[in-house]
Amino acid sequence: MNSASLDVVGIGNAIVDVIAHADDAFLAGEGLAKGTMTLVDAPRAEALYQLMGPAVEISGGSVGNTMAGLASLGGTGAYIGKVRDDFLGQVYRHDITATGIRLRRRRRRPDREPRVV
Repeated sequence: MNSASLDVVGIGNAIVDVIAHADDAFLAGEGLAKGTMTLVDAPRAEALYQLMGPAVEISGGSVGNTMAGLASLGGTGAYIGKVRDDFLGQVYRHDITATGIRLRRRRRRPDREPRVV
C-alpha cells in the first residue's frame, strides 16, 4: 500500500457497542448500575451476552467513527488497531471495511483482554 494514496490513517482500539433492552430488575440482578460502564473479563461478558435479549452490534469508537465519517465524505483512509479474533471482532472488521476503510490489524486472542459493559 502506498501511504501517499491515503488521506488519513487512524490508530486506535476496535469498539463494538452491543445495544439491548434491559430492565432495572435485570441490571440489579447482575450487579450493574444503570447509565454506567463496567469493566468485566471475557467469561463475565459471555455470561451477560447469553442472558440478554436480542441485541444489535454496532461498530464504533472514536477512531472507527472518524474513519467512517472520512469515507462517507469521499476520503481515503486506513485503520490500524487491535481487533479481537471473536464474533465482535468479525463484526468490526466487516463494518469498517464496508465503509471503504483499509484495515490493518493484529489479531487478538479472545481470552486475553477484559471487556466493558
